[in-house]
Amino acid sequence: MTRIELYHDKPKPFSWKGPFFFILTCIILTVGLLLFRHYYQSTIKIEAPAENLGSKVVIHLPNGQEVFTYENLIFEKDGKTYYKGERNTIDLTGGSVTYENWE
Repeated sequence: MTRIELYHDKPKPFSWKGPFFFILTCIILTVGLLLFRHYYQSTIKIEAPAENLGSKVVIHLPNGQEVFTYENLIFEKDGKTYYKGERNTIDLTGGSVTYENWE
């Protein structure tokens, strides 16, 4: 045995076991997290609250137009009649309200 062989460490062969198990563990954890996320999001149910809109009414305006709406969307303020919609408010003063079953 020469001095170089005696005093220098021999290179160890590279083992693929460590990186293989690390990559396999990462893949298993990723798949598990994705499955858990999918299951958790599929169990969430968002339901809108039921609104009581009242009975159906038709408002006949003085200019001949008709407004088809529900009773609970109409309110009076300072002697005027208003329709309160989802995005707007319409003045219906002077119109006559009739209860009809419209479709």
